[in-house]
Amino acid sequence: MRNGLRRSARILAPVILLCLLILHGVSSGAVLTPPSPPGLSGTIPLPAITLGVGQVDSPRDVALTLQILALMTVLSLVPAILLMVTSFTRIIIVIGFVQRAIGLQQSPPQQVIAGLSLFLTMFTMYPTWSQVYEKGLSPYLSGQINASQAWENSINPVRDFMFRYTRQEELSLIISMAGAERPANQAAVPTRILIPAFMLSEMKTAFQMGVVIYIPFLVVDMVVSSVLLAMGMMMLPPMMISLPFKLLLFVMADGWNLVVMSVLKSFTNVP
Repeated sequence: MRNGLRRSARILAPVILLCLLILHGVSSGAVLTPPSPPGLSGTIPLPAITLGVGQVDSPRDVALTLQILALMTVLSLVPAILLMVTSFTRIIIVIGFVQRAIGLQQSPPQQVIAGLSLFLTMFTMYPTWSQVYEKGLSPYLSGQINASQAWENSINPVRDFMFRYTRQEELSLIISMAGAERPANQAAVPTRILIPAFMLSEMKTAFQMGVVIYIPFLVVDMVVSSVLLAMGMMMLPPMMISLPFKLLLFVMADGWNLVVMSVLKSFTNVP
């Protein structure tokens, strides 16, 4: 017993002594610096990051800084813009309905669904983005038009796309909720009113397509539940039996091709 205590004391004594030296140095205000590596004298300088406002040489530098800040702001709003003014909302909702109708919770993963929806959005929005580039971005980069003209030429194709798939009921609802006067034509509708009306229309269309997708799988669930009830197997979960049948039905009917084809055909401007 005594030998064990002596060994513990020998091991802990240097550690306790080192801690006391560190505490003494901190309390006395001394700074313990590690020894310099061989071949280096003094301390190694550490980098520092500072943020501040300085002077510029010309007003052009100020304009360039403001353009960089505006670009960073636009990049931070890219996910919201993708959801608001493109076909992404309808596509991802319809594919999500397919996943829930079959009864699969983690297959396919959400990353796969989001990636497929993104690339289908790029496919459906290609004609609109081509017009944005040809009429707005390309002339602006070549110096043929100014920024305001580039904005007008770029937003008009996007507005035409949104007007094509915006329902009159949702547009009237947003106009009445905003307290604005009834516009005489499409050009008089503000973009801040058109965007929420377009999103509501897209969600309504997606839910209508989702109901149609749900019907065959709901029939399979009802048939399986009725058969199990008739056989007296009430303790067996119907989902355990109906899930393989729904997967078999979806694969035999080439379900993914049908769903993607239906979603793409719902957009009339698809190339």
